[in-house]
Amino acid sequence: MSHSTTHTSARERNKVLAAVVVGTTIEWYDFFIYAFMANLVFAQLFFEPAGAQLGQIISLVSIGISFLFRPLGAFLAGHFGDKVGRRPMLVITLLLMGASTTLVGALPTYEAIGILAPILLMLLRILQGLSAGGEWGGAVLMAIEHAPSNRRGLYGSFVQAGVPIGMLLATGILAAIRAMFPGDSFLEVGWRIPFFISIILVLVGFIVRRSVDESPVFQEIKQTAQQESAPIIQVFKKYGAIVAFAAMVFMANNATGYMTTGGYVQGLASRPVDGTPPGYGFDPVGVQLAAFAGSLSWLVFTFVAGWLSDRIGRKTLYLIGWATLAAGIVPLFTLVQTGVAGVAWATIILGVGLGLTYGAQAAWYAESFPASIRYSGVSIAYAIGAVIGGAFAPTIAQALLNATGSTWAIVGYLLATVVISVIGTLLMKDRTGVPLSIEYEHSGHWETFRRGDAYEELSPVDAEAHAAAERPKA
Repeated sequence: MSHSTTHTSARERNKVLAAVVVGTTIEWYDFFIYAFMANLVFAQLFFEPAGAQLGQIISLVSIGISFLFRPLGAFLAGHFGDKVGRRPMLVITLLLMGASTTLVGALPTYEAIGILAPILLMLLRILQGLSAGGEWGGAVLMAIEHAPSNRRGLYGSFVQAGVPIGMLLATGILAAIRAMFPGDSFLEVGWRIPFFISIILVLVGFIVRRSVDESPVFQEIKQTAQQESAPIIQVFKKYGAIVAFAAMVFMANNATGYMTTGGYVQGLASRPVDGTPPGYGFDPVGVQLAAFAGSLSWLVFTFVAGWLSDRIGRKTLYLIGWATLAAGIVPLFTLVQTGVAGVAWATIILGVGLGLTYGAQAAWYAESFPASIRYSGVSIAYAIGAVIGGAFAPTIAQALLNATGSTWAIVGYLLATVVISVIGTLLMKDRTGVPLSIEYEHSGHWETFRRGDAYEELSPVDAEAHAAAERPKA
């Protein structure tokens, strides 16, 4: 067991897991509600002058805009997370996401204030992107750096579970609101309610996150005064290749996941057959409940993946996951177009592959970067992977459908992202079980560690002696 985890009690670990699950769930609930509304109503409410078809494309582009600002959020949160601490960043990112989401629900539409309405919508979406870019890395490190070394995959899967749980919450609430506000009433009033619900959720998350202790690894870094003055520069200088490989690993999961989390499948299935753009015309409430079932599948296999990766390693688990995800992508739209039951089966099958290629991500990323620049490393890799994978996946899917008239073009695009992620997986080193402490970073063994290597944790005195010997002489 890593030295940094020996002083963390089981009670504190449970509090940390609760904090990361609650906070991450709220962050992604906010994110998904926006994506669903962008697919369903924002083209009419904010981009109507562009025309129905172009308005829908612009609405989908607004989902992706936030991804472009995730790297900036990752830079800022990573820099301060490595210098000030993991916990403060968790609280700040949660409040930023909650405030921006609530304000979206209060926005006047284009009909009320003209061009100012879409401008304000885009600005709030950018704030969501900044928050999401910084939140994930902090949640990951709080969970992984508190975890026993042989259970990091499982602990990390609690962070990852925030996505499918947030999806469950968003789809469940949206299904209820659509049932209570049918037809035009949803367009007039109903769409705002899920955004206002965020206020309650953020208050709960704030209380929970404020109650946990700082990561033990960061406490060691602070005690030994070994913070990097410019952690982001060190990430790209020494670990640029790992950032690139890790981003490639995330690409396919993010692109494929945004077919449902980005609301694309739900929008396609529930838009009217004679709409612009056309859809399949299925019952909107039924479609949301079908996506709810898919989120349950994703959630279950996220925990399976975390648990299994502790036993067979991160890389082996991912390679199994990519094969499973590809098998779910091929029949995706063939099933979706058969009806609400088809949407349910399509998302349930897809959820297996999504879970298997997401549950172990937190542990693998955290084990790929040393303690002093870990927050910056995992945040930036995650943000870049999100940009190249999910940023414009719904937009690309709609553009391919418009250009070809066939959903098979979308299937080809998603399978191409899987190929890229397989390459990234093969290039990444499996470091399952590597010590995460600042002591081990300076032991001389960090760079060469591979899964299964035996190691001896240095005492603080020996670690400091080793670090002093490595410093340049005046």
